[in-house]
Amino acid sequence: MTTKKTTGKATTRRIKKDRVVLLLATRKGAWLFHGDASRRTWRADGPHFLGHVVNHVVLDPRDGRTLLAAAKTGHLGPTIFRSTDLGRTWKEAAKPPAFAKAADGTGRAVDHTFWLTAAHANEPNVWYAGTSPQGLFRSEDGGVTWSPYSMINDDPKYREWMGTVQDGTPDGPKLHSIIVDPRDPKHLYFGMSGGGVHESTDGGRTFAPLVKGMEVVEGFDAKVVTFHDPHCVRMCPSNPDRLYQQNHCGIYRLDRPDDQWVRIGRSMPKKVGDIGFPIVVHPRDADTAWVLPMDGQTVWPRTSPDGKPAVYVTRNAGKTWRRLDAGLPESQAWWTVKRQAMTIDARDPVGLYFATTGGELWASRDEGAKWHCIARNLPEIYAVEAAEIHG
Repeated sequence: MTTKKTTGKATTRRIKKDRVVLLLATRKGAWLFHGDASRRTWRADGPHFLGHVVNHVVLDPRDGRTLLAAAKTGHLGPTIFRSTDLGRTWKEAAKPPAFAKAADGTGRAVDHTFWLTAAHANEPNVWYAGTSPQGLFRSEDGGVTWSPYSMINDDPKYREWMGTVQDGTPDGPKLHSIIVDPRDPKHLYFGMSGGGVHESTDGGRTFAPLVKGMEVVEGFDAKVVTFHDPHCVRMCPSNPDRLYQQNHCGIYRLDRPDDQWVRIGRSMPKKVGDIGFPIVVHPRDADTAWVLPMDGQTVWPRTSPDGKPAVYVTRNAGKTWRRLDAGLPESQAWWTVKRQAMTIDARDPVGLYFATTGGELWASRDEGAKWHCIARNLPEIYAVEAAEIHG
């Protein structure tokens, strides 16, 4: 607290510091966890949308107050909710993402919106959304109304690569990892599970596959884009020409303008492997990334390897990896972490956060060196995002 003198009177003025808020999307609603300036104590705000399936909650980094939540409700079906007061009140989208109907009235139906991404800093109120079944949508009014975007939704070749709703992912195929190049709003990426990674350089009018070097499940043809299954793709904030990817078949790095992915997960411990869902990248060091592996046996139990969860970090772009498990359960922890459920803040040192299928929220204030549990007994957690609240 500081004292400020004004015309002979002493008044006090409290200095406000930026805070981190964690945005949780779960199988039974959404929660906001507000941290203090030191990230040592957290206050729970929720549940919001109790009983509704919420796949993603995102704060607009351009205004620091608008929240979008992708929800699937029993009576409204798949929709988007919007808040302009950090979750105190919410309003449903007037026109949520929906596929265009064919002339005969038939066509695909959105089961749920899976991924939300704010557009370029120079495009206020523009958002992108990825759905299941796979589709790409755009809003130009802050998330109030949404329209199908790009050629991919109806292009015959993309529809072939998307597969069917019976393929692959247990709760349906996903369009995810929508990335906007901070240098160029027309340069976009996205991933499809399954169906590969794709890139546009013309604002989404056209996209092209970016799958060279990526492996597929044994017995399938890597030349067929359908069989590629990226789980999560991240662009390096400090070097937008570098992408990292956690895939159904390993961990990869791509350095543009090269179009060949390099499997950097082969240097992970063999008993752990390089199969998992999430990957996050240091905000200021393009050589540093973190993953949280899962058991990738043939039967895919989707649990922590041997029931002993750990985060692994590389600080040399994937040449070597180091285990970070101080504070995490030493045994009998059979949860895993989904592709959207690991995130970072931009503090120094960087804060790391992940949330589990067992309803636990974990945090580290020192880049993964030590972990502590913020919350337990929540519903299965699908996604967590860290956002900065100013003042």
